Amino acid sequence: MFRSIILSALIVMGLCVQSHRAEAGERRDIVVAGGCFWCVEADFEKVRGVLGAVSGYTGGTTANPTYKQVSRGGTGHYEAVKITYDSAQVSADQLYAMFFRSVDPTDAGGQFCDRGESYRTAIFVSDAGEKVAAEQAKAQAQAALGQTIVTPILQAATFYEAEDYHQDYYKSDDLILSRFGPISKAKAYVRYRDACGRDQRVRQLWGSDAPFVGG
Repeated sequence: MFRSIILSALIVMGLCVQSHRAEAGERRDIVVAGGCFWCVEADFEKVRGVLGAVSGYTGGTTANPTYKQVSRGGTGHYEAVKITYDSAQVSADQLYAMFFRSVDPTDAGGQFCDRGESYRTAIFVSDAGEKVAAEQAKAQAQAALGQTIVTPILQAATFYEAEDYHQDYYKSDDLILSRFGPISKAKAYVRYRDACGRDQRVRQLWGSDAPFVGG
């Protein structure tokens, strides 16, 4: 009960702007990998104080990788998201706490229906402050979950933006051809996310502590 109260307060702080913090702070970035980057982007662009999220690839050895190369495997890259936020409205600590509770951090082989190296979870840190914040968030999440968290905290590497096709996929009205006929990317995204079981598994793990899927 106590941890749920604490986490609820944390999430409210991240989702709601306090009137005395209305002035813009410093723009900062964090980079996380949480399986399908469409889903991570969709989740974190809901957070008040997040200015934007960009899907991309990082952590591997191939320069300027394509989606086809990364998803095929062998590049070492993760599907990742660069989250830009206003530090006066939300902190890295809060974002990392939300991140752990938006994925299955006990799964080392991918996320939900998406399997393979590119779908593993990770946090990429660029300085000592981010590393401390990420390590604290990981320790707190592991204590709250009561299971071993396998998500590594890695040194930031070059972040390559994904192709335009993937950016803001979850809210795009662009039509694609599916087995159901022409359908918008936004509608295709909803069907994919549901079929992949992302929210169901996150809810099973985190219950009411999950910031994006509720109880």
